[in-house]
Amino acid sequence: MKLVWLRNDLRLADNPALRHACAGDEPGAALFIISPTQWRQHKMAPIRQRFMLAQVDELGRELAALGIPLHLLRVETFAEAPAALSDLCRELGVTQLYANQAIEIDEQRRDHAVSAVLAEQAVSCHWLNGCCVLPPGRVLTGSGEMFKVFTPFSRAWLKALDEEGFVIHRAPTARGETLPWQPLAERAWVDEALGELTPDPRWPVGEAEAQRRLNDFLEQAVLDYGETRDFPAIAGTSVLSPYLAAGIISPRQCVAALQQRLGYRPQSKAQPGFVWLNELIWREFYRHLLVLIPTLSMNRPFKPETAALPWSWDPDAFAAWCEGRTGYPIVDAAMRCLNATGWMHNRLRMIVASFLTKDLHIHWRLGEDYFMSRLIDGDLAANNGGWQWAAGTGADAAPYFRVFNPTTQGQRFDPQGEFIRTWVTELADIPAAYVHQPHDWLRLKGRQDYPAPMVDHAVARVRAIEMFRSLEK
Repeated sequence: MKLVWLRNDLRLADNPALRHACAGDEPGAALFIISPTQWRQHKMAPIRQRFMLAQVDELGRELAALGIPLHLLRVETFAEAPAALSDLCRELGVTQLYANQAIEIDEQRRDHAVSAVLAEQAVSCHWLNGCCVLPPGRVLTGSGEMFKVFTPFSRAWLKALDEEGFVIHRAPTARGETLPWQPLAERAWVDEALGELTPDPRWPVGEAEAQRRLNDFLEQAVLDYGETRDFPAIAGTSVLSPYLAAGIISPRQCVAALQQRLGYRPQSKAQPGFVWLNELIWREFYRHLLVLIPTLSMNRPFKPETAALPWSWDPDAFAAWCEGRTGYPIVDAAMRCLNATGWMHNRLRMIVASFLTKDLHIHWRLGEDYFMSRLIDGDLAANNGGWQWAAGTGADAAPYFRVFNPTTQGQRFDPQGEFIRTWVTELADIPAAYVHQPHDWLRLKGRQDYPAPMVDHAVARVRAIEMFRSLEK
């Protein structure tokens, strides 16, 4: 028997591991492993856990309709996975295990241990590329090293894609009679491990939902994406990140759909659709980095010299940032939106990350962990890459002297304050002319219901630049 081990690839279509496991006449089965303690150690947000498990439920029903059973195992940590898999393979008579490659270091170590244990019982393991358009290690410099700057990586990635193309794997067909499926909510051990399983209705699961979002974006917004993507009050983005993070849709499917919509694959900024494709390439860049530079999974900066930066760990200042009490409206609106919805617009992620690291001088690792603990699309590669970029410690990071001004960022990307007034209710009635610097207006009204700025940005900016310049001495 062949067994496919599903992880962050919870889909039928374009799933190489699932496709290979279901090829031929040999019976196949699927597996998903629930690891509650490990997930908590990795700061996986409860909303992401619920979203992922709701998709497991959906996928279990779909597989059962095809005659493919989905087995569930519960192991508290990755260390328990090899023995549990060994037992299941022995019980089912598995001879081949298929899975799509994991990119994080803990997950890779787990998979190596699984391979070693299963080899002892003559089970062959096959690790495939299901998380990237081009597999990590395919896009390298002329000297065989990973690119450390995005733009040349992007050019090389596009060239490699033109040379090799890519295949969209078909979903498996029915392999037998429909099987029963017991919903996760009816399984006491799952409920006991994870608590409330009800997913957030704002984030429906299912491949059909992911495809609907992709198609709507391509029909309605992709051509204007370069002009609208930075404005959080405008529905200018695809909002596909949770579906990509859980593997409900693949990046290959996104590239293929973009090509079909445009009739070509854009190659430069001058061509419509390229700006969104470039965001997919950024995703690839960070994932390739994570595989080829494992220390990124170990809380270490990409630029080793920046480990000496004198970051703050001030718990009170960090709490004010987390709760949206900084006195900077765009920062506070973004953080309150994150806490309420489990999602944040990408421009806002850059703004709040810059504020934490460059205005409050707090270590990027605290912000990275907080995002993972709240985001429905929490993904180590993208999250770590974004935080290190903002902090000035990462690959292709902005020059350290480039520090986002939270006030002018708000004025530029939320000019009328629509987003701010939605989330900072204290400012719901403030005129647009004052929304980004509300404190004088509030004083005139005799109000003290919104905090004063916790730092002077101009002073904080100078301090941030001095921190980095000290590394050059």
